[in-house]
Amino acid sequence: MKISSHQPAAMRATHWEISFPVLLAGLALAIVVASSIGLVAERISATAVSGFLTLFETDPDTAMAILLEVRLPRILLGAMVGATLGLSGAALQGWLRNPLAEPGLIGASAAAALGAVIAFYFGLGALSQYALPIGGVIGAMAGLGILMMMVGRDPSVLTVILGGVAVTAFAGALTQLALNLAPSPYATLEVITWMMGSLANRSFDHVWLALPLTIIGWGLLAGTGRALDALTVGEDAARSMGVNLNRLRWRVVFGVGLSVGAAVSVSGVIGFVGLVIPHLLRPLVGFMPSRLLPASALGGAALVLFSDLLVRYLSPGQELKLGVVTALIGAPFFLMMLLEVRKRGQ
Repeated sequence: MKISSHQPAAMRATHWEISFPVLLAGLALAIVVASSIGLVAERISATAVSGFLTLFETDPDTAMAILLEVRLPRILLGAMVGATLGLSGAALQGWLRNPLAEPGLIGASAAAALGAVIAFYFGLGALSQYALPIGGVIGAMAGLGILMMMVGRDPSVLTVILGGVAVTAFAGALTQLALNLAPSPYATLEVITWMMGSLANRSFDHVWLALPLTIIGWGLLAGTGRALDALTVGEDAARSMGVNLNRLRWRVVFGVGLSVGAAVSVSGVIGFVGLVIPHLLRPLVGFMPSRLLPASALGGAALVLFSDLLVRYLSPGQELKLGVVTALIGAPFFLMMLLEVRKRGQ
């Protein structure tokens, strides 16, 4: 579907638009490059690479165990989490028709973190390996459900964003309360460390735990592309094209809740990916939400994987947390976006 002339000037085709297959191929190549580097070396250096290759020659069993049990799960989980955040951000921005929307801004990430922290706090993780991801999903769905009840059936963009701020603040306050009432300082430190977001020390168990709910969420969001294209010309026009806006709303809510909840529950909070990637790629896909969804999924995966490489490179001793790095990248970018919106008088 082509973007019509009824759209704002900022959303029409630009000189930056490139071939969609070429863009997807380039993003996929970036994922392959980041994955290859991450598999070969724990640190980005010629010494680390040569040392690992030497290990393959002298002790192939140990090298293969490191590759399959330590590095491969980290890469797969990073790609999965990044794709989830990028796809969720693109879907939310298309639904709200606001480039500043992302899972963290409407409360999904904070609520998912709260659900996982509650499960962790009450020791449910010791009872079942599914407790943490289920807690994250329940928290995300509860937060988004509260948001939908607060904003009503036909909310404005500003109302949704303000409601998201309220949900985020409330979830953050409850999380701080859980930390304050933690039975020991070690439990508090463990929760805080987890909340910073990281892919370190993850195994295939984490991948298999998050994968089913993530795939369901991806499926719900991937099916919203044509409806989001129609929504770019306004809700009335979208209705005239046969779009069920209520169904679209719940597909986005449940898709974001399931996928982001599962991602946060295994990686902690990794912010700003869903904000930065859709904004960067939107001009390259001609401002078409249906094209932005898969592009943002690939772009999010690439960003998280390269950020994880940066984490491993910058901190050879005590590893930085991935969520800290993405926040350092995303926060200034968010500020620049606000300044850009202000200049346009929006």
